[in-house]
Amino acid sequence: MATPEAPHGSPPAPEAVTLLLVRHGMTDATGPKLAGRAPGVHLNDTGRVQAANLARRLEGLTATALISSPLERCQETAEAVAERLGMPVTTDERFIECDYGSWTGRSLTDLSDEPLWRVVQDHPSAARFPGGEALATASARAVDAVRDWNGHVAAQAPPTDDDTPPVPPVYVVCSHGDIIKAIVADALGMHLDLFQRVRVDPCSVTSITYTRSRPFLNGLNDTGEALAAGLPTASEAKGEAAVGGGAGVSGRTEQA
Repeated sequence: MATPEAPHGSPPAPEAVTLLLVRHGMTDATGPKLAGRAPGVHLNDTGRVQAANLARRLEGLTATALISSPLERCQETAEAVAERLGMPVTTDERFIECDYGSWTGRSLTDLSDEPLWRVVQDHPSAARFPGGEALATASARAVDAVRDWNGHVAAQAPPTDDDTPPVPPVYVVCSHGDIIKAIVADALGMHLDLFQRVRVDPCSVTSITYTRSRPFLNGLNDTGEALAAGLPTASEAKGEAAVGGGAGVSGRTEQA
């Protein structure tokens, strides 16, 4: 695991740092199944197109770091961005998907009949997946990683020569739906029990600027698609959150 450290004797850190949270692109499991940490889950054709489009959208960005979950679908998404930005991918295991234990690989239709499903939907801070991880634990380690990287990126920012406030340095993290939702909930001061109200689609970008006093949510779930693409899915319209993040508009397109 890569854990950033601030250099000794560094100049005063800037007042703010901007984090761009990127969810990985589509896979064959995204939407119908809970892929979790299962190995060998790669981007499918749709996901590769999404990753290429994402990379084009981020082209020209001056980023201090590009960090990824170790899972293949995130690494492949991050590599597409890395090629455009001309910078390496750093792997940080703290941004890995939640360990869903025995739920891994099962269909969401089957899982919706499990007693734990209602806990995950309505009281996720109390949910611990059988043989796996608690959502609260996954949230805590991801938020801790963000705090570390915020400090590292701030310390790496070059000093300014005048009194003009510098543009906040930017870094990119490629992770998973539930992990990004948990980070957003923390930034908004929301209890984890409310994080299912947040939607994060494949290859979406969420922007958060962390200042010394508070974070600011600049943009959420930006896929670069027309606004109509952000309308709720049939499941969401019933009030059910997509565990693991769901397929978003891409899933509706593939099912059409």
